Amino acid sequence: MLALRLTRTAHLAVHLRRLLVALASAGTGFLLLCALGHALSHPDAPGASALRLAWCAAPLAAAVYLAVAVARTDPGTRPRSGLSAIGLGPGRLMAVSATTTALSAALGSVAALLAFLYLRGSLTGRPPSDRVAADALAVGQTLPAPAVLTLLVLVPALASAAVAHTLRPRDPRPAAAAAPRGYGRFGAYGWGKARETFGAYGRFGARTAATAGSRAAGAARVGAGGALQTQASDPHPSPSADGTTQTLDAAPPAPADTTPDAHPEPTPRPQNTTALPWGIAVLTAGLTVETYTGNATGAPAPGTAPSAGVLIGWALTALGLALAGPGLTHLCGRLLQAARPGALRLLAGRVLMEESHRIGRPLGVVAAVAAAAYVTATVYDGDGPAFGPLGTLGAVIVAGCTVATLLTAAVEARHARADTTGALLRLGAPPATLRAAAAVRAAALLALFGPLVLVVAVLAALPLDN
Repeated sequence: MLALRLTRTAHLAVHLRRLLVALASAGTGFLLLCALGHALSHPDAPGASALRLAWCAAPLAAAVYLAVAVARTDPGTRPRSGLSAIGLGPGRLMAVSATTTALSAALGSVAALLAFLYLRGSLTGRPPSDRVAADALAVGQTLPAPAVLTLLVLVPALASAAVAHTLRPRDPRPAAAAAPRGYGRFGAYGWGKARETFGAYGRFGARTAATAGSRAAGAARVGAGGALQTQASDPHPSPSADGTTQTLDAAPPAPADTTPDAHPEPTPRPQNTTALPWGIAVLTAGLTVETYTGNATGAPAPGTAPSAGVLIGWALTALGLALAGPGLTHLCGRLLQAARPGALRLLAGRVLMEESHRIGRPLGVVAAVAAAAYVTATVYDGDGPAFGPLGTLGAVIVAGCTVATLLTAAVEARHARADTTGALLRLGAPPATLRAAAAVRAAALLALFGPLVLVVAVLAALPLDN
């Protein structure tokens, strides 16, 4: 009920994004049902039916990816302060997001079933006149209810599971166990795990002065009985005038990480370039698989689907571009700030570096879809996709979902930097400068990803164009 109330009271933009999820689920469910209809109409060709079902994995993955992006930008299920007191903690909000996604996808699956039954004549009693459509819709044959239910539940189940996995509550990492006290680097006595950062002792002696001041304060404290209380951080207790050693009354020693510092260094953010080598390796593997398969089988004839090896190669290529997308976006931001940048290039580069983890992966997926579209147009030479209208529907679903995911990620990034934009405007930055920085970011991304898409598409189309 809570998911239904949040769905009903959402803004128009949120409803439009959920409608996109329902449309993607409807198109994907219709393609799955058509694959089932082809299998029922051609029981003597299980390999062709299995290949059609395998090619439905691309729109299925695109629909699930769009559902995750929409759930991440849903303001109704975003954690807020005070919600845990009424039982709406991170786990409950995650469950609400997964339920809302399942409802949207289930609505699309119901629409797909109604459209499939209407086209095959089960609702109107008029079968289709096209023989190809009749083969794909299994006209005149009884549909197995378990198979239909399994295919229709597939999209809502995978989408809700992906949303639950993405939005699951993450506990902070437990603090590492304290290292035993001993001699650290260069023979310095103290905590072995304490590491001085670069420039820690170059800030006009801030750390040294702070440490010396704390020791002086500890030495100046005198107890009620006149005994000197030494600081606990001093490893060697000081002897008294009569030669005896005073008892340490101070608190237990604290690790060196708590040493006060006038200007603490910022905690470095994890860079998004760590997955770039893996992305390049997976991309190379995908192109290799496509080249080997294309040289072995040649170009597919019009009216036939590419082989399973081509499907695996394209899947690896898309995965490699998706993995390399954040690193390439981060690299693009660094290149914008090279060679003595001005305020405009510096602002555009910094924003790209901050947003690389949000928009980098959708950019890589869009690049993979664009390369696949170029390969399809080159191989078929205007003869149309292999599945006719069904292939066109699958291509539209994949392209639409990837573009919608990129736009949704851009909206999420814009909301994330709203405070920074407001601060710049309050400081006197003209709005024209912010719009110019956005244009510079778009131009830089196009200049980087455009040639990359062209190179990948040409390399993928070479073995299939023979």
